[in-house]
Amino acid sequence: MQLTGIHHVTAITAQAAQNRRFYVETLGLRLVKKTVNQDDTSAYHLFYADGAGSPGTDLTFFDWPAAPAKRGTHSITRTSLRVASETSLDFWRERLTAAGIAVSDTRLLNGRAALDFEDPEGQRLTLIVDGGAIPFVAWEKSPVPAEHQIRGLGPVTISVPQIERTELVLTKLLGLERIADYRDAGHASGDIHVFRIGEGGPGAELNVAVEPGLAPAREGAGGVHHLALRTPSFGEYDAWAERLRASGYPNSGPVDRFYFRSLYLREPNGVLIEIASDGPGFATDEPFETMGEGLSLPPFLEPKRTAIEAGLKPLA
Repeated sequence: MQLTGIHHVTAITAQAAQNRRFYVETLGLRLVKKTVNQDDTSAYHLFYADGAGSPGTDLTFFDWPAAPAKRGTHSITRTSLRVASETSLDFWRERLTAAGIAVSDTRLLNGRAALDFEDPEGQRLTLIVDGGAIPFVAWEKSPVPAEHQIRGLGPVTISVPQIERTELVLTKLLGLERIADYRDAGHASGDIHVFRIGEGGPGAELNVAVEPGLAPAREGAGGVHHLALRTPSFGEYDAWAERLRASGYPNSGPVDRFYFRSLYLREPNGVLIEIASDGPGFATDEPFETMGEGLSLPPFLEPKRTAIEAGLKPLA
């Protein structure tokens, strides 16, 4: 029983239409699922991913009318997105600059070439080279050429004021392995600790920045809500549910999100972590060719469709 990588990252937007334009038209991702937050059906839940909506490629957003996030510790601070090569980084620097997005110089991030930027609401993102080794499905309708398309999620960074209890949960409960430390001037302490998820690699790393001098973050637009880690099968998902139950560690218990199954817990500094199954996937309730074009609702919400649709803002 082993977690295999990053499943998705869910962030917050207060501007759903602008969010869709940026992630689809500028970043070239596919909107693979347009649905609602199952716990707050007044809000969209938008899923952007590769052409197939593959696990490990999903960057998702809750549409909440929230004030801008306050940056700080006790939070997820940066999401990286994988591209194939440094040539792709050059392509993206030109593309983002032309779109009016400020982009950093190329730098090495734990030995990988990377560049930093922010979306229009201040969501902190990094493009990082994965060498093209991790399979992904190009989206044929993307405005970005296939060789430069975003290939999925890379390492995700969280900030905590102290690491000891967080490390115990990550390693002893969730089975991650601390494999390296490096310095990053972009964080107050400069010290980043790398935890491998499963076999590791650029799509299976969690970076922990220890920043005791920072005030706690405040959730809001431009911030991240939670990080999800992958479990490959329903059998292993059930085993994780039993492991969390038997451990006595506070958690949600099994939650069926219809497109995947979930378990939620908070590490000791309050960062929300989800364990999510790879299946059944986004084509469960609509044709693969038209995923994301209409509003999808899980079966238990379908009887409320008329009221839900009336409460949502147009995305176009």
